[in-house]
Amino acid sequence: MSNKRDYYEVLGVGRGASADEIKSAYRKLALKNHPDKNPGDAEAERIFKEGAEAYAVLSDDEKRQRYDQFGHAGVDGAAGGGGFGSVEDIFSQFGDLFGGAGGIFEQFFGGGGGGRSGRRKGASLRVDLSLTLKEVATGAKRTVEINRPETCDTCNGTGAKPGTEPVTCSTCGGHGQVSVSQGIFSFRQTCPTCHGTGQIIEHPCEDCGGEGRKARKVPIDLSIPAGIEDGTAQRIRGQGEPGDRGGPPGDLVVVVRVEPHEFFTRQGDDLYAQTKIRFRQAVLGDSIEVPTIHDETVVLKIPPGTQPGTRLRIRNQGLPRVDGYGRGNLVVQVQIDVPAKVDTEQKELLEKFDELESKKKPQKGKKRGIFEKVRDILHGT
Repeated sequence: MSNKRDYYEVLGVGRGASADEIKSAYRKLALKNHPDKNPGDAEAERIFKEGAEAYAVLSDDEKRQRYDQFGHAGVDGAAGGGGFGSVEDIFSQFGDLFGGAGGIFEQFFGGGGGGRSGRRKGASLRVDLSLTLKEVATGAKRTVEINRPETCDTCNGTGAKPGTEPVTCSTCGGHGQVSVSQGIFSFRQTCPTCHGTGQIIEHPCEDCGGEGRKARKVPIDLSIPAGIEDGTAQRIRGQGEPGDRGGPPGDLVVVVRVEPHEFFTRQGDDLYAQTKIRFRQAVLGDSIEVPTIHDETVVLKIPPGTQPGTRLRIRNQGLPRVDGYGRGNLVVQVQIDVPAKVDTEQKELLEKFDELESKKKPQKGKKRGIFEKVRDILHGT
């Protein structure tokens, strides 16, 4: 069992807390235990990390749902669920989750996250990945190519022509921001000269035009877990755009799209299909073979007296659960295969059968069975 504290207990909220209540609770905890306000306090740093881990899970609807159902085991290995190695990891993670250079820390602490060293995390990139339902059942490994700005080999990312160096911006003194006064109010804004970089490139690199980076196609290897849902977004840390001034790279967000299947439909972890059986099989019962998502067949037992539309369940032939615990089921809906034409002998037998059935007087209020339903179909009523 995990020795971690309950995430709701960490933030001091109930299990039915709203997103705003969770955010507010984390804000109070983070403000109180922020490392800049508690230098050298190991316990405050531990609480700060613990709160960030809890917030990373409970602020994400999908992770929160898994946590509510499976506890810590449901989110281990997910972003936030596995913990944070350092305070800088927290700044990096939440800076992107909430947008902007400092993200949540810029909102809560006036730039404490992204502004600690003037570094800014790179932007995240997105790619849509199409999977077949069979790949969902087995998991998949894919390689995708993304257009991503990469560090310029000529200037090593400085943006300056080889043999030269960027110089400190004289307007902001290298801070990237300037103070502006309006009446009794004073506020800071991005330096209009260096645009927040704190540096001026007097002799731009000819290869990248002073940008310090060039767009390249980069192959990324992806490992998609079995059972993943359509629309799920997977975050691959560090595979987005590079950060500014040596800041950490952004993330690559992979959005999974599952293609429709010609035979199976999906509901959660269960697969649904339809199959046709003959009238005799419905009346007397039988064993038939039905396909599975793995291109194999399994035996489905048809009980005697099976009614049209009956759903029969084959256990553990659905999709794997994404948490790794068990599989869903295959649910087969049975339909009666009514022939469009019959020959003379078949017609005589059916009429004889209908005659025998009509001699049976159904009890008042008795539910109509398979014989009556098929007879109505054959007679067009």
